[in-house]
Amino acid sequence: MKWTSSFLYLFVMSIYAQTDSLPMVILPGEKTPQSYIGLDEVVVYQPVKLNSYEEMKKYMLLRRRVIKVYPYAELASERFVTLKERLDRMHSRRQKKRYAKMIEKYLEGEFSEELKKLTRKEGQILVKLIHRETGITTHALVKTYRNGLRASVYQFTAKLFDIDLKTEFNPSGIDL
Repeated sequence: MKWTSSFLYLFVMSIYAQTDSLPMVILPGEKTPQSYIGLDEVVVYQPVKLNSYEEMKKYMLLRRRVIKVYPYAELASERFVTLKERLDRMHSRRQKKRYAKMIEKYLEGEFSEELKKLTRKEGQILVKLIHRETGITTHALVKTYRNGLRASVYQFTAKLFDIDLKTEFNPSGIDL
């Protein structure tokens, strides 16, 4: 009896001691337990090779400026996509104009103070990054979603600060 009760006790304890099973990963042709943490792919580039101290200074300054304005370009791209989707759902031209005007006022109120603090070079970089993110120049965006007169006024004002709204992003890095 003693052996039976101790065997039964050990048997019950061994059942409760089982570990939880790992979730299964089903890949084409195989089914394996997931014993790893899935990570996104990381692309590693070679370090930039610069010939002189002046080139390094220019590169670091450009890098800092891009890091500062890139979030605005990403946000502009996201807002552009949502604006385009919402305008595509609207039927009348009048509705579209009203909505675009309302969004412009909202964005102006939200970002005007922050964007006024940007330098000329940062503004030039922002225009290029917006073109890179959306595929459309800032001048064409304003002309399409507001009107040609407003786009011309914005272009004239930007020219006073040495910024061209028609500038396109050139991935080769050589400005034409």
